[in-house]
Amino acid sequence: MAGKISISITDEHAALLQEAVGSGAYASSSEVVREALREWRARRVVGDLWDAGIASGRAEPGTTMADIKREARSRRSLS
Repeated sequence: MAGKISISITDEHAALLQEAVGSGAYASSSEVVREALREWRARRVVGDLWDAGIASGRAEPGTTMADIKREARSRRSLS
């Protein structure tokens, strides 16, 4: 479902949109905005995962990346 929304942007951002469309990389300014929103959402997800990792505390000394991956896989299989 597509919704219609009106936003205000700076002249600099408007020029960036026009440049992206003018280059042929995008068919419309809407495509540019949709891609920007997808990337913004992905960064937020990564940021949330990063925060969760930090909050989980330090690993035990001697823990390897293989150990961490093994534990993550076992947790995933339990859910």
